[in-house]
Amino acid sequence: MSLKEIHMPMFPECWETCGNCGQSEVSILELLVRPGERIARDDALLTLETGKVALDIPSPFTGTVREIFVREGEVVGEGILLATVETGA
Repeated sequence: MSLKEIHMPMFPECWETCGNCGQSEVSILELLVRPGERIARDDALLTLETGKVALDIPSPFTGTVREIFVREGEVVGEGILLATVETGA
């Protein structure tokens, strides 16, 4: 088994050029998983909100969520640790 970290991805370029979206803070709108929950690759982990945009962040791994490092309503930046997932048999 291996413990994998999931970090906040780079913000899409369009967020910087589409007006309001690029000017506002990015925050966690909703957490969609909990520690101990089994997830598959590409399952949505959380929903981000900025300006008029809501965007789901998918898991790059299949495994069991071990820990969530953010809270709903928290303002986040690129690269911060979102969660850890235990992968493998």
